Amino acid sequence: MLQAEAFSEIPEETGNLSNRWSQQQPVQDIATVVLSNRATVTVLLVDDQLFIGEAVTRTLATETDISLHYTNDPTQAIQKAIAMTPTVILLDMVMPEIDGLMLLRWFRSYAATRDIPIIMLSSKEEPKLKAEAFANGANDYLIKLPDAVELIARIRYHSRAYNNLKALTTATTTAQLQAQQLEHTLQELQTAQVQLIQTEKMSSLGRMVAGVAHEINNPINFIHGNFEHLHHYFECLLNLINIYQQEYPEPTLAIQEEITVNNLDFIIDDLPKIFSSIKLGTERIRDIVLSLRNFSRLDQAERKFVNLHEGIESTLLILNHRLKQGIEVIKEYSDLPLVECYPAQLNQVFMNILSNAIDALQEQEYQAEKQIFIQTETTETKKIIVKIRDNGPGIKPEIQSKIFDPFFTTKPVNKGTGIGLAISYQIIEKHHGKIQAISKPGFGTEFAIEIPIEQHSESSK
Repeated sequence: MLQAEAFSEIPEETGNLSNRWSQQQPVQDIATVVLSNRATVTVLLVDDQLFIGEAVTRTLATETDISLHYTNDPTQAIQKAIAMTPTVILLDMVMPEIDGLMLLRWFRSYAATRDIPIIMLSSKEEPKLKAEAFANGANDYLIKLPDAVELIARIRYHSRAYNNLKALTTATTTAQLQAQQLEHTLQELQTAQVQLIQTEKMSSLGRMVAGVAHEINNPINFIHGNFEHLHHYFECLLNLINIYQQEYPEPTLAIQEEITVNNLDFIIDDLPKIFSSIKLGTERIRDIVLSLRNFSRLDQAERKFVNLHEGIESTLLILNHRLKQGIEVIKEYSDLPLVECYPAQLNQVFMNILSNAIDALQEQEYQAEKQIFIQTETTETKKIIVKIRDNGPGIKPEIQSKIFDPFFTTKPVNKGTGIGLAISYQIIEKHHGKIQAISKPGFGTEFAIEIPIEQHSESSK
């Protein structure tokens, strides 16, 4: 690690950088110190000590792909991060005005900065301090002042991971926009025949979800299939390097310098971790694709015996991006038998109820705990009960009798169609079951779905 004393012999024109900064602009807002038209990595450094800003500036000065922004005023850090959208944030743990952990929690509470990688900088090597930083959302932890090679490598690593996350989020957002456009088209139809709307909606949504799943599945299978070959090639190259080091234990000066500059030991240590992360990522995407296919179930348009828990889990996975916004899902599953039903239609019921619960919880901005409870059970009369309850604001008594009416909605214009619960009601009736809502303002809402384990023959008519 570099030490502060290392800056005692810096050139005068560089050593006076903090003086020039303080003379030319306010101390609390220090502008960009490195800017390149080719920069693909944007770093925001938040540290109250100017010499840290000078040190990091010199460390990154020759890195043309990195743009550094620095501020020593933590009160301006959130605004600067929102304005400049960095790919990595370097955050001091201890600052006089605002504690670094508090600022870290603030970063994680804003949608614009929630996912930005944050590397905590500290002068203390304390396990408890590290654990607290990671518990509050930190991505990494370094001791000031870090080794230049290590700092640059970690900045690039976290920036690359963040850019990959944004790319995946963009793809997800595109799919969501397509779904919203479909909902808007259904709104414009304005037909009073809810059953017709439900049939068309499920058909279109199912084809779209299945199509998206198919398009994602092909490239991810290609990546996953070539991963083992890539890992094997890496092992071969690593083995070759080991043999070279054994056969030629005294490398030339040029080779020694190249090993030092590229930090070969770190690369050898970090590459297996990267391979592991890639493998986990591809497996996660394959699981999502499988859940999308299970949710649409175009191959199961007829009545079948299915595991209801799989349908609930597939729906939760599709809604995961919304649930991650501070909503906890608590599940109490019983040992259910296979249930005879129309799987895609029941999945749509789960989707409607869970989406409404999420909307209700998101309206409560200052609620400490936002929770959704899902409970399943079997009755003595050979019926299945699924209860979905939230601890949101509840439904006003005067409108509780209307929530299953077609086109009735309490949401703003362009936010709801008023057909979701009406469709759900018809689907449950088709299954010879019943659905009811129990709500108390201020204490949340519970939807109880009850359907028989086996359907009567006339239910298919």
